[in-house]
Amino acid sequence: MADSEYAPLFAPFFSFAGIASAMVFGAGGAAYGTAKSGIGIAGVGTFRPDLIMKSLIPVVMSGIIAVYGLVISVLIVGDIRPDQQQSLYKGAMHLAAGLSVGLSGLAAGYTIGIVGDAGVRAYMQQSRVYVGMILILIFGEVLGLYGLIVGLILNSKS
Repeated sequence: MADSEYAPLFAPFFSFAGIASAMVFGAGGAAYGTAKSGIGIAGVGTFRPDLIMKSLIPVVMSGIIAVYGLVISVLIVGDIRPDQQQSLYKGAMHLAAGLSVGLSGLAAGYTIGIVGDAGVRAYMQQSRVYVGMILILIFGEVLGLYGLIVGLILNSKS
């Protein structure tokens, strides 16, 4: 058990703030990416319904961003022990892990939404842009993956 001098009663707040940050920002990025690229898919579907299934890639990639936030949130929750005092260091580390995953997920969702919207509209006009669109979406998705990697490393240090 940690010494009470190094384990203030408010220390678990930072762990829960990390959980909330990962979920709120990660789901926010996923929602934005889904909504923005969904608008483009709806526009494509009115003119070329045969392209809808291939155009759903940005929506699937946006959903993965929310899973990153869920993963780190579950790991942080598993690290919290209600029957023990928690150090301020551990709480701050959980907050940093949650913020790194959440904010990078927000950035990745924004990227996927913008690229997905413009990409599926361009794909409707010219099918050769499909591979380029997928590559750009992968680079957008990897932003969220970088945040997850940093969050996992931070969580392992607590």
